[in-house]
Amino acid sequence: MPKVLIATPTLAGLEGAFTDLLRREGFDVVHPRQRKVLTEPELLGELRGVSACIAGFEPYTRRVIESSPELRVIARNGVGYDAVDLAAATEHGIPVTVTPGANHESVAEHAFALLLAVARAVVPQNSALHAGGWRREAGVNLRGRTLGLVGLGRIGREMAQRAAAFRMKILAYEPFPDAAFVAQHQIALMPLDQLLAESDFVSLHVPLSPESKNMIDARALRLMKPTAFLINTARGGVVCENSLAEALREGRLAGAGLDVFAEEPPPAGHPLLAFENVVCTAHAAGIDLKARDDMAQLAASAIVTLCRGEWPADQVVNPQCRQKFEARYRGAPR
Repeated sequence: MPKVLIATPTLAGLEGAFTDLLRREGFDVVHPRQRKVLTEPELLGELRGVSACIAGFEPYTRRVIESSPELRVIARNGVGYDAVDLAAATEHGIPVTVTPGANHESVAEHAFALLLAVARAVVPQNSALHAGGWRREAGVNLRGRTLGLVGLGRIGREMAQRAAAFRMKILAYEPFPDAAFVAQHQIALMPLDQLLAESDFVSLHVPLSPESKNMIDARALRLMKPTAFLINTARGGVVCENSLAEALREGRLAGAGLDVFAEEPPPAGHPLLAFENVVCTAHAAGIDLKARDDMAQLAASAIVTLCRGEWPADQVVNPQCRQKFEARYRGAPR
């Protein structure tokens, strides 16, 4: 019986429609021995004898892929795939799939929660009360303020709709905008530098790529208002964390809301964890209960579809592997 490894700790030990689907299709569903983000050596061990996996943020490096000869499908439980060596997967005929449309609302809701938390100083006031104090602070109003969206894809568009409900002015940096949506929501498109300079809140919604890595660096941060807040629910690598810490330390930024870090979990003593005006969560923006279940079902469906010999074109991010994948498994038993 072929095995499917539920590698992501988000789904560790969970049963549901996604495991029912896999078992109905003849798969043996297995979980890692540890409920954590697996290291490369741990992942190598867990993938022995595995045909497919539902992947989280564990590293699917070239070494892992080349050492897992039975692995046929890497189904990401989400839309980012920066933890996968896509070139190595493609060379070995392994489709990498994602779950589009399953968690963009969840991420937008969480990003807006972080925005509200930093604007209204929720965390320091909460901490003071728990410590026996009574700390009142005047929060920053959202109505009439300017939100700058870096990226106007599914998540950015959801953020824009929420900002409009708070009567915020919306700016966006987006190379390929949806013109109808932009017009409908009266969004002002502009270059990144101008957006950073004019926004009261900047929210990042771009994938991690060579172009976006350290997009928000020391130079970019100097463009922002000292009263502005930075929200990052994209990827930690989009922001130069040392430069962000320096800007906060010098009072050149009012605060930040961060769901992602360059290294996850962040190491003890990480500089950004020392600021009370930085609200942090553990890369949880995309996993509200509905999104978690929807992503798991889409990931499981992609595995089933591919192993039936069909091709889920809207989910595969490396279609160049198709010929090699089909040649490798044509006529092979599942």
